[in-house]
Amino acid sequence: MARYTGPSTKIARKFGEPIFGTDKDFEKRNYPPGQHGLAKKRKKQSEYGIQLREKQKVKYAYGILERQFRNTYARAARMKGQKGENLLFLLESRLDNLVYRMGIAPTRAAARQLVSHCHITLNGAVCNIPSTTVKPGDSIAVRERSKSLEVITASVPAACKYSWLEFDAKTLSGKYLNVPVREEIPEAINEQLIVELYSK
Repeated sequence: MARYTGPSTKIARKFGEPIFGTDKDFEKRNYPPGQHGLAKKRKKQSEYGIQLREKQKVKYAYGILERQFRNTYARAARMKGQKGENLLFLLESRLDNLVYRMGIAPTRAAARQLVSHCHITLNGAVCNIPSTTVKPGDSIAVRERSKSLEVITASVPAACKYSWLEFDAKTLSGKYLNVPVREEIPEAINEQLIVELYSK
């Protein structure tokens, strides 16, 4: 399966929540997609179905393919601590996600594109690998020649709203201060369901 490039609102409606961020279209039609979206009676899901749905939701939200997600989970399982929380911390530490969290890009997909098109620097060097794991203390910035890009200037917030990040809107640079505490991650994710799915 290739990376999903279709309508994001359709996927958000499938899961019943705006997993790609603020979505006006989702707010207007927050019921399942399809001709019988409102009237359709959903069959009771099995335990496996619920676990699979949660895994798919996280995959779509962070823009990750199946093999990449499985490898990330395997890495989380080898780390000390709870597997589910480790998985979320690894996902949050991805370069494309941090570019999105800092407000440099309006969505994770846009952040991924900025990184892959060499508009972002990591510790002063251009990095074009969106899945790069950023370590606490690393600095992220917009490349000098890319600072006038409309997608960036239109997206940059007055202040960063996440306590584990530091961002200067004037220089378009920031720092990954520390790994976030589980309660600080805003997405409604039940990581335990993913652990149970992969434990079978």
